[in-house]
Amino acid sequence: MTNSEPTASPVLEPTGDMVVEVRDVTAGYLPGVNILNSCSLTAREGELIGIIGPNGAGKSTLLKSIFGLVKVREGGIFLQGEEITNLKANKLVAKGVGFVPQTNNVFPSLSIQENLEMGVFQKPKDLKHRLEFVTEIFPDLKKRLGQRAGSLSGGERQMVAMSRALMMGPHVLLLDEPSAGLSPVRQDEAFLRVKEINRAGVTTIMVEQNARRCLQICDRGYVLDQGRDAYTGTGRDLLNDPKVIGLYLGTLGTDE
Repeated sequence: MTNSEPTASPVLEPTGDMVVEVRDVTAGYLPGVNILNSCSLTAREGELIGIIGPNGAGKSTLLKSIFGLVKVREGGIFLQGEEITNLKANKLVAKGVGFVPQTNNVFPSLSIQENLEMGVFQKPKDLKHRLEFVTEIFPDLKKRLGQRAGSLSGGERQMVAMSRALMMGPHVLLLDEPSAGLSPVRQDEAFLRVKEINRAGVTTIMVEQNARRCLQICDRGYVLDQGRDAYTGTGRDLLNDPKVIGLYLGTLGTDE
């Protein structure tokens, strides 16, 4: 990153390799109260995008806006050049968007296999080959498909949640805090799995509290502040930018 000053994101025209475009989006949960303020983001085919920032910056709200769970009041959201602003979540899933929320992301009373079957309910004929795909990425699940999801640890539940979101073969996967609440070892495993998913050809947009680790693995990063994309750049550039470190990363931005 050559310039540490906040940069305004330009309005972009759709391009052939553009998967997701968020253009100057203003959104919020309550009437008259905006969480996002002219926020913009782009993700191209095969990219791993990281979103970091202080608490309350609007990171999770941005993902939920893309997935139709938060009302967009101004601006637009595009998937492969098609506007999807405020489209319902079930229609977004059918169009190739997967979403893994931070909490309550499995059906605890169902088995692992039943959770995965729920992920492909719109295309039940695809169950067999999608199950093969996700168990290649998460081999630990293959021998435990009959186990009840409610008996799993936090890290194991995260694996099931990500696997279920992949069952429909999404073009883009939205991950909200995949390492939240996990032990350091489980956090490392979660990041490795995210990287494997991305390498398998799934464009990935990840909100993450572990800013340093996020920037280490992502292609490009966005730093949100007060609902705006205050800084953008490659993961490595943001990780080493003195101003970003001082304002947002603290010691997390420096190598130990």
